[in-house]
Amino acid sequence: MKRRDFIALLGGAAAAWPLAARAQQGERMRRIGVLVGYAGSDVETQSRMDAFRQKLQELGWTEGRNIQIEYRVTGADPDRIRGEVEDLVNRAPDAILASPGQVVLVVRKATSTIPVVFANVPDPVGIGIVSSLARPGGNTTGFTSTESALAGKWLEVLKEIAPAVTRVAIIYSPVNPAWPGRLRVLETAAPSMGVQLVPAAVREADEIDRAIKSFARESNGGVIMFPSIFTSDHRERVVAMG
Repeated sequence: MKRRDFIALLGGAAAAWPLAARAQQGERMRRIGVLVGYAGSDVETQSRMDAFRQKLQELGWTEGRNIQIEYRVTGADPDRIRGEVEDLVNRAPDAILASPGQVVLVVRKATSTIPVVFANVPDPVGIGIVSSLARPGGNTTGFTSTESALAGKWLEVLKEIAPAVTRVAIIYSPVNPAWPGRLRVLETAAPSMGVQLVPAAVREADEIDRAIKSFARESNGGVIMFPSIFTSDHRERVVAMG
């Protein structure tokens, strides 16, 4: 082989290496870990997962063909959340989708290298998940569905529905990271609306019943339940009591 032909062949091969590498990478089965804090039997959770799979397919990612999705449904138990997060991170997926904030905080502590996208997280800046939504930094990004300031609107709506309300029970899960910010907003807004707040932390389903029944012994009361994994899992119980 002539020298110039050899150089041309070597140069062509070198130029082709990145293309070949990208082609091989494109053929590789990608893996996404999905960590959801809600109950697996929950209709809303199933609907969200269906929408997630559908959007991925629209973007060219078909489960079983070029992408593998490993679902982990943790429920509200903190020990189970930590266990599922640790196991999934050890499997080193290409990316992780996590929801809500209680789960995302555990994922954030478990890995600083795997890309993490969060969804349905209230006030991600306030609870320390990202530095800002515009420049989240690190390996974590996503979007929020609500901010703590919205809690003041909940109280306004309650007063519009029932103007006679002067006492409001605040039912919340103490393991949910967003509750302190929401409660501060309500404490600021309550005096101007002539409302006394009665916070009630609940960790077990029976505690919801006891808190509401005890509060209902006096008149002119209303209830605000902070959204969380725990309260979402038991929302039908609360509705039935109403």
